[in-house]
Amino acid sequence: MTMLSRRMFLSGLSTVGLATLSPVQSRASDSEKALRATMSKAQLAPEGYPDTSVWAFSETGAATIPGPEIRLKAGETLTRTLLNELPQPTAVHWHGIRIDNAMDGAAPLTQAPVPTGETFDYEFVCPDPGTYWYHSHQRGREQVARGLAGPLIVEEREPWLGLPGAASRELTLVLDDWLLNPDGSILEGRWDDLHAAAHAGRMGNTVTVNGKSYPDIALRPGERVRLRVINTATDRIMPISFPELSPMLIALDGHPVVPRPVEKVFLAPAQRADIVVDAPTTSPKRTALVLDVGRGNQVEIASFDVNGAAMQPAAEPVRPLPKWNTLPTPDLSSAQFEPLLMEGGAMRGMVETTYNGESMDFRELTSHGMAWAFNGVAHQMGEPMFTASFGRTVQMKLSNRTAFAHGIHVHGHHFTVLSRNSVPDPHNDVHDTVLVGPDETVEIAFVADNRGKWMIHCHMLSHQASGMMGWFQVT
Repeated sequence: MTMLSRRMFLSGLSTVGLATLSPVQSRASDSEKALRATMSKAQLAPEGYPDTSVWAFSETGAATIPGPEIRLKAGETLTRTLLNELPQPTAVHWHGIRIDNAMDGAAPLTQAPVPTGETFDYEFVCPDPGTYWYHSHQRGREQVARGLAGPLIVEEREPWLGLPGAASRELTLVLDDWLLNPDGSILEGRWDDLHAAAHAGRMGNTVTVNGKSYPDIALRPGERVRLRVINTATDRIMPISFPELSPMLIALDGHPVVPRPVEKVFLAPAQRADIVVDAPTTSPKRTALVLDVGRGNQVEIASFDVNGAAMQPAAEPVRPLPKWNTLPTPDLSSAQFEPLLMEGGAMRGMVETTYNGESMDFRELTSHGMAWAFNGVAHQMGEPMFTASFGRTVQMKLSNRTAFAHGIHVHGHHFTVLSRNSVPDPHNDVHDTVLVGPDETVEIAFVADNRGKWMIHCHMLSHQASGMMGWFQVT
């Protein structure tokens, strides 16, 4: 596969595109309640290549990559009517929002997929501020890869921007990964490629941020900016760094953390990070947003252009985000323990697993398009993996016995990371998706305070579709 290129370090990806940054947008008016899923075109490859045919979301006007930024305040109600104009059924999952089960959009568990030409009404309160996103949850490894994703920003109830130590403005960066032909079109016919699914998944050759290739991001000398970074790729882990910008991490998966310096942020597919950067005081100056694509290769995916009238640098340390105060604290003294054993994939396989109620070896399993399993069962959708009573603390041991990393996403809840490989986590960060490396064990805990049927799956969507899918019930 020829990769489309513009700039890179050390012969990494031969094409990495990034889209323009998304500035803070005003909230949609009450009349703008439609969310269309439709076909469109976007300039994903660098300028000079043809437009790419995509599937995308729209509220008004043409559909865009990424979908329109939906922005509201914590405690406000989001109301959207999905209109499906695609040739396939679809549904919208509001990733990371702790909402009513019927609104989760996790087809086919919580709703039937919306057929072509039909609609579905979503209405729910967004209880917690943070950086979230929305995306298709029907045949996701194809539909998300075609572009069905967009940012969902829930602002703090009281303004954080402009306070002492806070940023003066914010930008949303939506990172995505595309597998394109040399003419800029999406590579078709390999959505169900089991070889890719049994490895790291469908890896692209073009990276975008907000849908365009390698943008110049303007910063004023000395200014402090909040970056809301979202990894919407179907399978690619995004290790990113911000050289010369003194990055400070202030939130993960929407949840505040005590501000801390970070040299590199590892974002599994679906994960988000809020990062405060301080622009250099000298100008003109250029630096970059850098993606580590593995094997020692670093790729510039955006340029920060420091220029213009200087601002007075912030004298105070980075101001923490306000606490949620809505998330119950797990009670480990009476926790319900649940294991999650990840097995399968290339280079490991499985001795035996169960699929559709039948026991089979790895070779037979792959003949059914499956390659992965949770707790010895591939694609366990017939019955829950476990049931928890409302208000009970669930402690899970996520054991990865495969040769690849997995981003495990728990619907409807946020969880605390307790330990990695039996070593207590120094930060006890709160997530809705956690990256578990090969042969790594991660312990998490959450309070089952949201009734209903909730999916738990790998958010490498190729892995999800080929076995790493299950659900649990809160009664």
